[in-house]
Amino acid sequence: MKSVPRMLFAFLIAVGACTACTGDGSGGGAGLEDPAKKDIAMRIVSSAENSTLDWKAQYEYIEDIGDGRGYTAGIIGFCSGTGDMLAVVERYAKARPGNALERFLPALRAVEGSDSHEGLGEPFTRAWERAATSDAAFRAAQDAERDESYLLPAVRRAEDDGLGALGQLIYFDAYVMHGSDTSESSTGFRALREKALVGAESPAEGGDEEEYLNAFLDARVEAIRKEPSHADTSRVETAQRLFVRERNFGLEPPLNWRVYGDSYHIGAMAARPGG
Repeated sequence: MKSVPRMLFAFLIAVGACTACTGDGSGGGAGLEDPAKKDIAMRIVSSAENSTLDWKAQYEYIEDIGDGRGYTAGIIGFCSGTGDMLAVVERYAKARPGNALERFLPALRAVEGSDSHEGLGEPFTRAWERAATSDAAFRAAQDAERDESYLLPAVRRAEDDGLGALGQLIYFDAYVMHGSDTSESSTGFRALREKALVGAESPAEGGDEEEYLNAFLDARVEAIRKEPSHADTSRVETAQRLFVRERNFGLEPPLNWRVYGDSYHIGAMAARPGG
């Protein structure tokens, strides 16, 4: 192979780096299954869900935020009223039979679909917090439920639509907030995607990635405004929309955004593998 002049070599490296940052319609670079990219995505989601980038400190979080879904807890806000909190505790019971949360399984099954605390209350919240701080198996149960019910389905759907890491993050955050791909709700993920496809073609269909993601985010803003407990749209408008405008389809740091008026930053050297 012939040697490449030094200046030309530097130019080619610079072009390659730029392509990785901005994408070429396919998002470029690694997706959210890459540990470093997953960690970035979790920090961005945590900035909206918990007002902090330290998502690993949220395993023990649990409270009723008054949104009609009962208790909200853990790393992505598993809810007693929607069934995913039950799924976490069931996973934990299989990994650690006889654990302190297992006795609440009948109550969790009974309150699904409501905001009731019947059979739960302070004994349950204390047991959740203790398990999160003392048992890696419980933290692993939260990780597994996040991946299997939210992150991986979002990544697969985004890949099918020709989206890179940024699109995968946008889909993942929508799964977390609005529900899964199978939801019949008018504000669920499937409905959001269908609305987006009315106004724009996905990259897999030959559409422009920026145009399609903006159409999806438009649908999200409309859905968020229908939920009184989630009326603030800054997780879209001053965070995800900003990354789209920058055409950072590979979700490459450095990243700067605002949520609920607070500023966040992930530096180029700050990305680290996550769980």
